Amino acid sequence: MTGSDGSQHWAPGEHILWRYRGNGTGAVHICRPVTVVQDTPDLLAVWMAPGTECVRPVLADGTPVHEEPLATRYTAPRTTERTRWSGSGVLKLARPGEPWSVWLFWERGWRFRSWYVNLEEPRVRWSGGLDSEDHFLDISVYPDHSWLWRDEDEFGQAQRSGLMSPAQAARVRAAGERAVERIKAWGAPFADGWEDWRPDPGWRVPELPADWDRTPAHTAP
Repeated sequence: MTGSDGSQHWAPGEHILWRYRGNGTGAVHICRPVTVVQDTPDLLAVWMAPGTECVRPVLADGTPVHEEPLATRYTAPRTTERTRWSGSGVLKLARPGEPWSVWLFWERGWRFRSWYVNLEEPRVRWSGGLDSEDHFLDISVYPDHSWLWRDEDEFGQAQRSGLMSPAQAARVRAAGERAVERIKAWGAPFADGWEDWRPDPGWRVPELPADWDRTPAHTAP
């Protein structure tokens, strides 16, 4: 769908790809098919359903990345594998130009668990979805308004492994501090009631295309 200003907006129920490129490589190593919930000039909301077939990075021998010792986690040879998303689904919220997205997690029975602030490169849209680059550092936020930093050890190791320069790391940390300010003020999206949202029961689970790692034909404004 194309808006009146010429920018591309997807309609609710459309399937797109939410992808991450490897730090410093430019190659897609995470791909998650999602269903569009809402797409406006101010917010993109998408739903990743339980059981969705995704692509994730693994070590060259198939070992999960998190099982590799931290010191060599980002230097050991890697490949990708197709796998199913386990557990409950995830609602992802992203505002244009913001260097993070916010994910909502539920337990079974739709008991809301937490928000997750994923620090990342502002997303670039293309005709089939959007691409970003993960910045390692994250924040968990809970219904009682408490919060905590996540993956600070990986954030530090990424710098030691040369995947992030001191200047970029400083920008990422500053972005995280801005996110914390938003949390402390209980601003959007934490106060917007998204934890009460539910997916359309008629939606089917998106399929992972064979060319999930294709180079975008063109970007969208």
